[in-house]
Amino acid sequence: MIDHLARLASLAHSGAAAHATSASVQASVNILDANSVIKTFGLAGIFVILFVETGLLIGFFLPGDTLLALAGAFAALPLSDSRHLPLVALLVGCPIAAIAGGQVGFTIGRRSVALAKPGSSFEHSLRRIEPLFERFGEGRVVLLCRFIPVLRAFINPAAGMFEMSVKRFTLWNVVGGVAWPLAIVLAGYYAGLKLHIEKYALPVVGFVVIVSVLSMLVELRRNKRRQAV
Repeated sequence: MIDHLARLASLAHSGAAAHATSASVQASVNILDANSVIKTFGLAGIFVILFVETGLLIGFFLPGDTLLALAGAFAALPLSDSRHLPLVALLVGCPIAAIAGGQVGFTIGRRSVALAKPGSSFEHSLRRIEPLFERFGEGRVVLLCRFIPVLRAFINPAAGMFEMSVKRFTLWNVVGGVAWPLAIVLAGYYAGLKLHIEKYALPVVGFVVIVSVLSMLVELRRNKRRQAV
């Protein structure tokens, strides 16, 4: 009897410890902090974040660029470092997650007419994105917006709402879904390899994003001047 009670007490203690550990992990992770996501979930966390950010409208606030940069920088660390991530897995898995997310977002846009109802946040975003389609063309916008935070989350559903052809979207989704994560991961990797990880990986990514945004703004300004003339 005593042995039976002892075993029950031991199982209860083990269950309580597991629950406490799970609660501790949930409390410690911050999905807005790329470093926290990588340390807690590793590769799986990176792939899920990329899919959600590019495929579901609720992911516009997620730190995709920072996540990719840090992941690349961690891949540059030696194998003995607990933060090390396999570069090959990042170069294969990140594009797959980004492309899959883009296709899901496009499908949501094509099938969810209610998203564009007057007054909705998505309808407001559509009004901002539509001039980009007119100026740059469908394919180029799908590609460029991959490099711009927030717009990255809205461009794929918007392409669906604007009835972009499935074949054309898929082509440019693959191009952007490969170019964006590979560019940021490799930038982070070489910054982490050559320089101090915390100091230079993120500024490199910030520079890439700023250049992308500025190039688009310059083109839009030129277009307004042409229309005014």
